[in-house]
Amino acid sequence: MYSGGKENPLYKKADLFAKEIYHVTKDFPSHELYGMTSQLRRAGLSVILNIVEGFARMGQKEYRHFLSISFGSLKETKYLLEFALEQKYMSDIQYKNLYELSEEVAKILWTTMKRMSE
Repeated sequence: MYSGGKENPLYKKADLFAKEIYHVTKDFPSHELYGMTSQLRRAGLSVILNIVEGFARMGQKEYRHFLSISFGSLKETKYLLEFALEQKYMSDIQYKNLYELSEEVAKILWTTMKRMSE
């Protein structure tokens, strides 16, 4: 079975992704604290949390289900990143870095889900 521990590349990338989102959103406008900032943080954190929870369930079918939820949260996060860039809440460089990291997480997630379906 696929390992979900801290040494796992999926865990590492998703964990880094969540931490980078928290870092970038510290500079968002204060009036967005309970709006965009909160939503983006929750969506980004949901990616890693669903990976961890799915692994903890121990069954492959349940794990795959939680990876699917994680993938949906990743898509939500990517939209919110784009929206935040359009609102000028982050720089082009910050967006590029987060987008590239999200693509890396997406590739690992997708590959893992595909392998589990075989």
